[in-house]
Amino acid sequence: MLRENEYRVSPGLATVLVQILTALAALATFAYGMGNHLPAVVLVAVVVMVLVLTSFAGLFVVNPGEAKVLQLFGEYKGTVRQQGFWFANPFLTKRTISLRIRNFETAKLKVNDNRANPIEIAAIVVWKVVDTAEALFEVDDYATYVAVQSESAVRGVAHTYPYDSHTDNEEALSTHTAEVSLSLQKAIQDRLVKAGMEVIEARISHLAYSPEIAQAMLQRQQAGAIIAARAKIVEGAVGMVEHALEMLSRKGIVVLDEERKAQMVSNLLVVLCSERAASPVVNAGSIFG
Repeated sequence: MLRENEYRVSPGLATVLVQILTALAALATFAYGMGNHLPAVVLVAVVVMVLVLTSFAGLFVVNPGEAKVLQLFGEYKGTVRQQGFWFANPFLTKRTISLRIRNFETAKLKVNDNRANPIEIAAIVVWKVVDTAEALFEVDDYATYVAVQSESAVRGVAHTYPYDSHTDNEEALSTHTAEVSLSLQKAIQDRLVKAGMEVIEARISHLAYSPEIAQAMLQRQQAGAIIAARAKIVEGAVGMVEHALEMLSRKGIVVLDEERKAQMVSNLLVVLCSERAASPVVNAGSIFG
């Protein structure tokens, strides 16, 4: 398994200066040899000129946020990450690879959650290359590898969570976004680590029930919301009734037997829990009439 290593290079400007001076010296030698009919001198000058011209192929530039991966006749020799103008062996092939942070959004995938409900889910993955040798030589196309493995991880994470939580401690896709994002990031990182890439962030960008069950699930959610609201109303109403009876008893405003208390509790609960405003009835006779 290849690992990235640093390749030592020479400064490009200094090398260019040496190349120019050498080329000028070779031209002067060539002119001297031609003028004095010295074939050996001319031959040496020509050879030097060819070598100088060949050496210009060893000059290259590393831009910010990029790296150059160097190979010699197919063998990996090293990577240059430091930006600038450099010189290396002119017979080295130099492949540019981006070290910038990239983001990728998966397609909307149709999968089943852990309750076998069909859902639609998509995610955004933020990643970058951290090992250039692994990225180029361990996988065929590292950008495509990220896309395929990210979709695979999204499917796997979606299978492990329900869409909605039915209990207080249950983690769900729709309610525990931070926990799901961390789980998704780890799942993708486990798949990409062998290709020399780091996942910086992964989060869900789209989440919905599939169209064929969306209406039924919406009705279930509405029913759950109504039940929860009713439970809260009843809880509050019981507390208010309890408080009212306690105050009546403590202040001695009226003394009620058990039957009258039950009737009062029933009336108060009806008034407090009803969806419509109560219609008061004025009793012109006895309060027990």
